Amino acid sequence: MNKIIPPKSWLDLDNHYIEVLKNPWYKQLIELQNLISIETANFYNEKGILTLHLPITTGSISSPMGRGSDSSPVKVNLEGIDTYLADSMQFMLEYGCRLTEKGCYYIMPSFRGEKADKRHLCQFFHSEAEIKGDLNDVMNLVEEYIKYLSKKIIEKYGDKLLETLGDISHIYKLINSDIKRLTFNEVEKYFSENYKNINKYIIYEKGYRNLTKEAEQELVKKYEFVWVTNYDDLAVPFYQKQSGDNKTVKNGDLLMGIGETVGCGERHFDCNELLKALKRHRVDKKEYKWYFEMKKQFPIQTAGFGMGVERYLMWLLKETDIRDFQICLRFNGINILP
Repeated sequence: MNKIIPPKSWLDLDNHYIEVLKNPWYKQLIELQNLISIETANFYNEKGILTLHLPITTGSISSPMGRGSDSSPVKVNLEGIDTYLADSMQFMLEYGCRLTEKGCYYIMPSFRGEKADKRHLCQFFHSEAEIKGDLNDVMNLVEEYIKYLSKKIIEKYGDKLLETLGDISHIYKLINSDIKRLTFNEVEKYFSENYKNINKYIIYEKGYRNLTKEAEQELVKKYEFVWVTNYDDLAVPFYQKQSGDNKTVKNGDLLMGIGETVGCGERHFDCNELLKALKRHRVDKKEYKWYFEMKKQFPIQTAGFGMGVERYLMWLLKETDIRDFQICLRFNGINILP
């Protein structure tokens, strides 16, 4: 085995770009990024799902808004106008679903306001799609997509991965897996029955529950790949549609590798559902006037997902630090060249 090891060159901001030119880790990374881009396009082309060319600035950010947010927006000033760098262009994909027959997708950068760590980047690449359908439709699409990518990587890059990793059975396991689906209630029951300190795994705060990173890791150890669905309404942003119990929502997180790698959800059908959600989450309707009007004039049922490309690559290469997956470093609050 000739394992290619990440050189941790992100620790040396001034010389990282030189290390990229010398170290085989980054050549491998570029080749895999290229494969993902090509095969993502091929996957959606076969389905008649179209790509959209979208701006990276927006006045209507998504996940940093509302009580269920777990990230911060990146605000910039362009020619005297305050705007945001997109954390996701999901809203634009919902817009695109009203312009396309079968839905739309993209791979593009996302920006987050937190500091980078082993699990998070300030700028990462999002593979996102939105289709006409419900939660089950989009979860099925996610599974088909990641299995398709994994098959193509095995076909075109498998020999190199086997040489460098020694064992690529985890990729075959995903390809052939029937991925387990658990509701949040089922996950909570599992931890309460099998672990003494439930608070290490389930966060109880502000009227809703959430999973800790320790819980994600325990579930990955047990199942390797597992969906957790139907989070509490206030644990997620306002755009996720409520379930029939009026307490949880129609969403799902796919856990693999270091934890959540894909997040998906069913959206509100029309403006009436949206208005109720905005009130529950205490989000000002004025901030989303265009989104409200779109759902009022063109109500359709859509669902979508976002996959962190670097997180998928971490799982693929069996690595544990996402900071090893940037060709050009970008950390908030630091001017880095090139």
